[in-house]
Amino acid sequence: MAIDPEHSAKLPDSTFQLHKTDASTAARRGTLNTAHGAVQTPTFMPVGTLGTVKGLEIEQVRATGAEVILGNTYHLALRPGEEIVRDLGGLHAFSGWDGPILTDSGGFQIFSLAKMTKITEEGAVFQSHIDGRRLNMTPERSMEIQSALGSDIAMVLDHVIALPNEPAAIEAANERSVRWAGRSRDAHEKLSTASGHSQLLFAIVQGGLDERMRIHCAEKLVELDFPGYAVGGLSVGEPPPEMYRVLEFTCPALPADRPRYLMGVGRPEDLLECVRRGIDMFDCVMPTRNGRNALAFTDGGPLRMRNAIHQRDERPIDENCPCPACRRSRGYIRHLFMAGEMLGPILVSAHNLTYYQRLMAGARNAIERDEFDAYHQSKVAGWQKS
Repeated sequence: MAIDPEHSAKLPDSTFQLHKTDASTAARRGTLNTAHGAVQTPTFMPVGTLGTVKGLEIEQVRATGAEVILGNTYHLALRPGEEIVRDLGGLHAFSGWDGPILTDSGGFQIFSLAKMTKITEEGAVFQSHIDGRRLNMTPERSMEIQSALGSDIAMVLDHVIALPNEPAAIEAANERSVRWAGRSRDAHEKLSTASGHSQLLFAIVQGGLDERMRIHCAEKLVELDFPGYAVGGLSVGEPPPEMYRVLEFTCPALPADRPRYLMGVGRPEDLLECVRRGIDMFDCVMPTRNGRNALAFTDGGPLRMRNAIHQRDERPIDENCPCPACRRSRGYIRHLFMAGEMLGPILVSAHNLTYYQRLMAGARNAIERDEFDAYHQSKVAGWQKS
């Protein structure tokens, strides 16, 4: 069941509407329009690396309040292969998710699989972590894979390196990322014309922790006129205050009328700190990874559900949370983990994703009322009690 370009969804006239900027911070309230629906921002995107948000059926993901999910170009190209996904109707039909999907480009794997990757000006050559075979990931190849997957938002291929690092290495990766962004854009335009698929392409600002390099990269990418801009290469080893500092000079260098996506972040406190600085979109494996390991996020700080203190606790994880985990007692959730029952990780993963969505919904409401600063402070006060 191949994707039919004659019946592919079309983009609305305006990709992004900025509705409101908070009176006392740079927090923004907007709507991102895609071929598969609108996304209210600021938003958190659950990570579905292999076409599944780990541990949850797609209706469970939808019930958390999520409006957009992620897939990963590198991983899906290796298994099952983008041709198979395409022939089964694209990533939407393949996964059962009918809302917007964003696909990462493979750039993060340049960082995370650095020992198995060779970088040249042409692109990255990966050694598969599955069977050792080679995968050549050029900007053009990344665009081909993402076009075949049929995502609503594709990302340019960029060169991500660990921080801290030598200035010369950061600058070389930064300049390469700009060149690859131009090649990604050119390839994407040709593929979109040929397929008729209405797919947005976001650029990625690199530059490490250096203000000059970040602003230079942003300016060069803005000249290429992308529908959206991501800030990449953060949360890769630097302290959180350094990440916040980088956003304070990077966000103002990006167009106000385009969405801003901070890749791979993060903790609840990071989300609000970065919304405060002008970020609109986030993704991270933290809610589900921690859920599988019995850590539940709450307004009073994280709860470790294996702890004996929960054994006879009749209360839910969060009395105000509508998720299925919170229709059970803390004692029951602990029992599931102690007994090795798979339901425990499923329930706490669903709870954590619901918590993140409620956190973002609260942020949107606070921005609309010009009360984001008070909202942020109230959440931090609760988390600090733990």
